Amino acid sequence: MTAIVFDLDGTLVDSAPGIAAAVNTALAAQYCRPLSLAQVTSFIGNGVPALIEQVAIASGISMLRREALLEGFRSAYYADPTYLTALFDGVLPCLEGLRASGFRLGICTNKPEEPTHQILDKLGIAGLFDAVVGGDTAPTRKPDPAPLHLAFERMGRSGIYVGDSEVDAACAAQAGIPFVLFTEGYRKAPVEDLPHMAKFSRYGDLSALLSRAAA
Repeated sequence: MTAIVFDLDGTLVDSAPGIAAAVNTALAAQYCRPLSLAQVTSFIGNGVPALIEQVAIASGISMLRREALLEGFRSAYYADPTYLTALFDGVLPCLEGLRASGFRLGICTNKPEEPTHQILDKLGIAGLFDAVVGGDTAPTRKPDPAPLHLAFERMGRSGIYVGDSEVDAACAAQAGIPFVLFTEGYRKAPVEDLPHMAKFSRYGDLSALLSRAAA
């Protein structure tokens, strides 16, 4: 049976509120105004260094202060990466149903492995995944295809990638892996601008969609 690899932030979990809270804690330590949830959400997807780079630019923080901003974010966020983070509606029964149908499941995210495992554990879904590849697992991050290839390699199967963003779509395209787009995540471009074999907005529809795709 086919393996299904999922992105994490904006795909399985809504983590933007917790990330935004940590960003604003770090900004406050630099005597900067907070950013809106929408602003921070638009920066999510390319990993922590890229996130903080965009936060610094938006806040007018000089290069000399960016390392302190990065450390401030890490201190605030890694203290509890599960803060204000929740599964999207329907994720748990969907994942359980896929496992029951014989699919093997994996994670490929640009979030570092340690907070990824903490989130999976806290939300009660860690045991559903056979492989977890984070932003610091491989030498490169998405959209480079290496992390996605590693996730499928660890499961010993080929399959389908499910994600929500431009980064995920580009990664799947470069890896030569079919991509299914969750349209309710952190995507910035129009749906039609992202290469995908299928799309969905409700997790209640995903199991049937993946079964058809796998067939």
